[in-house]
Amino acid sequence: MDILSVKHLLGIKYLNRKDINLIFKTADNFKKIINQPIKKVPSLRDITIANLFFENSTRTKLSFEIAEKRLSADILNFSSGGSSLKKGETLLDTVNNILSMKVDMVVMRHPNPGASVFLSRNIEASIINAGDGTHEHPTQALLDAFSIREKFGEVNSKNIVIIGDVLHSRVALSNIHCLKMMGANVSVCGPMTLMPKYLDSLEVNYFANLRDALNWCDIANVLRIQLERQDMQLFPSLREYSNTYGINNDILENLNKEITIMHPGPINRGVELTSDVADSDHSLILDQVENGVAIRMAVLYLLSNKINNG
Repeated sequence: MDILSVKHLLGIKYLNRKDINLIFKTADNFKKIINQPIKKVPSLRDITIANLFFENSTRTKLSFEIAEKRLSADILNFSSGGSSLKKGETLLDTVNNILSMKVDMVVMRHPNPGASVFLSRNIEASIINAGDGTHEHPTQALLDAFSIREKFGEVNSKNIVIIGDVLHSRVALSNIHCLKMMGANVSVCGPMTLMPKYLDSLEVNYFANLRDALNWCDIANVLRIQLERQDMQLFPSLREYSNTYGINNDILENLNKEITIMHPGPINRGVELTSDVADSDHSLILDQVENGVAIRMAVLYLLSNKINNG
């Protein structure tokens, strides 16, 4: 039986191409299952999973929960709002208390980059990083690449541009690692103030002009402007940003070819995308949400095999 090379899913940079292909192959099978009348399988029976969300989440949290339920796992849900963290308890104490309830796996979202790596070094349970600050969001990158593979047959040699707030986006970093590993050509586009200082080290092309980027690409993965992570004004206004980097139907119709639009959500409609683009046939956004469940089922299943096989 094929197994992953890792015990945890902390970030794309810890995986290899064989791991990613195994996750995709497993997700193909789970996607067939979740589209059947009986959607539940007993694969994770007797496995207990704690979902620890120290930051707000809608899609990722619900997607992990439904993936866990489809696999028949026992679930503990934890959010920091009503917890002892408010009373000064450390992250490690909180998690150790939860682990003493005999938890096998931990799905964690945390505002601090590297929080899941820290946990993986200090506890026995298998950790899945559901987003750590501005660092990585590996399952989002996997479901994005899986959605591209599903539509185009492969990711290799596709031209993919990531547009918007790359500086604050964990999705961008994970996507760049994943897409490059799968052989895609990756570029970024947006105001220079929203690009990380280490952009050169990522070995991606940079487009300052939106239309140039869209004419180059096969797929545009559009990011949300993360105002909550910006401690200073990095562009004049949302209207100014939208006028320069927002995608509307007129722009798409005037390109030299048809392109595919992706977005990790939540969408700021009228800022980075207009509704007629987000809801159009060009868009893979709802496919991404559906594929998120299959990818997370695959990751949970494959990591549980590592637990069972030591």
